[in-house]
Amino acid sequence: MQENIHPSEFKITRELRQQALGQQAKLLWFTGLSGSGKSTLANATEQALHKRGYHTYLLDGDNIRCGLNKDLSFSKSDRIENIRRIAAVSQLMMDAGLIVLSAFISPYISDREMIRDLVGSDRFLEIHVDCPLEVCEERDVKGLYQKARQGLIKDFTGIDSPYEAPESPFLVIKTAEVSPEKAVEQLMNELEKKIKI
Repeated sequence: MQENIHPSEFKITRELRQQALGQQAKLLWFTGLSGSGKSTLANATEQALHKRGYHTYLLDGDNIRCGLNKDLSFSKSDRIENIRRIAAVSQLMMDAGLIVLSAFISPYISDREMIRDLVGSDRFLEIHVDCPLEVCEERDVKGLYQKARQGLIKDFTGIDSPYEAPESPFLVIKTAEVSPEKAVEQLMNELEKKIKI
């Protein structure tokens, strides 16, 4: 069936859209344990970008699993497929010239490398939202860690499924040590060098 698929080439390119928007399309990939502060940081960063006139879109784990990926479980193979689909959607949004913020546990280095290969290493900004497991458990407003420790949730990252920390991320944000405001300031200082045309 694949041999019958021929993607169209469009006249309006990513470069033209970037020029129209006055920004470089990038993928900000927030990775870390559940409860590390990925969504909080991604949300606050998007707000900061919006205030400065940048065009963005935020993709978040639970939101995506309510729609596009609601057919997927949390098995290893489905988690890989979850990330593959998000990477494909991110790529489309970047083709539209947007700065995409994606907040996902994405525990495997191989998955994040797949994303980097798909979107291009110059456009993939991996942000490790680094937080000790015990702090993540204290923050656990959803009660997921407790359920995982009781055996009610299987393959939970950090408990009975591994988290592979990035080896050379664009930035490491230690959310147990800095306030959300300081974290956003730190990120924006590095980010604006990458997204301005």
